[in-house]
Amino acid sequence: MAMWVLNTHYTESNLKESCLPSQRTLAGGIERKCVEQYNQAAIMFNSKLSSVIDTFSDKHADAQAVVIDIYNPLMELIQNPVPNGFTVADKGCCGTGELEVVSLLSAKPPCSDASKYVFGDSFHPTQATYQLLVSRIFGGYF
Repeated sequence: MAMWVLNTHYTESNLKESCLPSQRTLAGGIERKCVEQYNQAAIMFNSKLSSVIDTFSDKHADAQAVVIDIYNPLMELIQNPVPNGFTVADKGCCGTGELEVVSLLSAKPPCSDASKYVFGDSFHPTQATYQLLVSRIFGGYF
């Protein structure tokens, strides 16, 4: 039996997830708020993806496809950083934390304690975030 695992955080529709630091900077206005229309698009995409995977699984009984929801657990960390051990959820640790990604980082050194940040740069979660996400996700699926 083949098993396919799909990560619904980094699918094309979710690349503009509304609360990523880069998207807050580009589309969140002067206050860098989350962009609700991006959230709605991601939620709709994930719902349709789940439907497609269900249909695939029905047609291919010899294969098992699993959609792993990373969107909601990550949003939980962004919206409630302090109870989850973080102090910064709206900026990345490296560069200004507002727009750069790994390949475009400025000469500014990273923050002193990346474990307090949800994001390492303006797009990618930190190791601490991934560790928390993985433990919660695997606990919910496996």
